[in-house]
Amino acid sequence: MRADALSWLVTLLVAVGSVPSPAVAVQPDEVLDDPALEARAREISEGLRCLVCQNESIDESNASLARDLRLLVRERLVAGDTNAEAVDYIVDRYGEFVLLRPTTGGWNVLLWAAGPLLFLVALGTGALYVRGRARAAAPGEAALSEEEQARLRRILED
Repeated sequence: MRADALSWLVTLLVAVGSVPSPAVAVQPDEVLDDPALEARAREISEGLRCLVCQNESIDESNASLARDLRLLVRERLVAGDTNAEAVDYIVDRYGEFVLLRPTTGGWNVLLWAAGPLLFLVALGTGALYVRGRARAAAPGEAALSEEEQARLRRILED
């Protein structure tokens, strides 16, 4: 009976912990009056990287630069930009590093392909090495020529 209660409590804690919570970094003075624009701003903010924290979106970060970026996104949306135009404006100012999910076009294709290509090169190199080792002759004792045997006898006799 006690194990059932403990099991129920653990299940409840896991369920509550897995519910996504709203972003806590967004300050009340940043929130737009129009719920549709605010929803768009949150959607855009989730895809932009905090340049200070680097592993958080600007929606999750408490850094002042993240706040500035959140305000900039909202400013662009109020000005009438589409989501893509607002993101392009931020990328033009801060570079593609600001995107949490970088594009897969242009020079970034090299970065996306480098990992798998290097893995294939490593597999090929390993296969060639193993194949070469299998074909190599087993080390054996090399026979001495007649001249070398005579010289060895002279050295041992002295």
